[in-house]
Amino acid sequence: MKEKIEALKESFNAKISEISKKDALEQLRVAVLGKKGEFTALMKDMKDLQADARKEIGQLINNVKNDLEAAIAKKAKELEEAEINAKVENEWSDISWPETPVQGSIHPLSIVRKELEDLFISMGFDILDGPEMEEEYYNFNALNIPEDHPARDSQDTFWLKNGKLLRSQTSPVQIRGMLAKKPPIKFVCPGKTYRNEAVDASHEHSFHQCEGLVVDKGITVSHLIFTLKQIISSIFGEDVEIRLRPSFFPFVEPGFELDFKCRICKGKGCSVCKQTGWIEYLGCGMIHPQVLKNCGIDPEIYSGFAFGGGIERLTMMKYGIDDIRHFHAGDLRFLKQF
Repeated sequence: MKEKIEALKESFNAKISEISKKDALEQLRVAVLGKKGEFTALMKDMKDLQADARKEIGQLINNVKNDLEAAIAKKAKELEEAEINAKVENEWSDISWPETPVQGSIHPLSIVRKELEDLFISMGFDILDGPEMEEEYYNFNALNIPEDHPARDSQDTFWLKNGKLLRSQTSPVQIRGMLAKKPPIKFVCPGKTYRNEAVDASHEHSFHQCEGLVVDKGITVSHLIFTLKQIISSIFGEDVEIRLRPSFFPFVEPGFELDFKCRICKGKGCSVCKQTGWIEYLGCGMIHPQVLKNCGIDPEIYSGFAFGGGIERLTMMKYGIDDIRHFHAGDLRFLKQF
């Protein structure tokens, strides 16, 4: 038995010294130490030995087995190092070469949204987010929008089979925010919205809005106007002519619409401004007392203003883009300009 063990060990050492690949090493390991290997077969033969001889041979077998396993581990490490060295030699590169130019760029909508968020944070606003698949209560009821209001129709809103809807504005986040916070409240909620309407140069069925509000004691229209002027002048980097028109929105009273002079045609009239020379940017006003009540806020003590406008339209004016459809067309010739 001893002679067989020594012969197996010598044969193993001769074979392992010639191995230069990992798969060959694994084949040798299986052939010698595997369940059906030569060494395993020798161990099975021990049952025929006398007790004293079995103890001696058993100890010898364990020692030899440990030696073989150590030899395999050492060889595996050598092969691993050789493989790494070969890769280093073959894949060597000159670190003095210039870097590969960055191919990607930030989407223009992301640029303007980040600018808006940074502006509002600097003014002390919080940034809130909410679900795009919304409950009817938050999207309409809590905003004082009547049951028979046309905005609830399927021609304007994407209704889902589960009774929910794709939010048509980010105003639901305002409701959730007022329910979760106590005055004074000051936050904006940028995000994606959806409306079932025809697509043209200035309208999309999915677009981004940035809405915000302030609720505190003594808030007036003057605070609203100041905030809106700060938004417009900051985004465009200069004073822009704006106008406020009286308008009606169920969730504000009084309500206004803010327009600014079209930067595409400089007020002369084009397809983007529908030949008016003005861009209808956002709706705004003083928060309706009923909306405050719906959120558990006493309108006899607190007042507030709210506003909301499209990020796409602001981006179009900032960069002189004449068609809103460019943003989602995926045309790299357009996107690489930013």
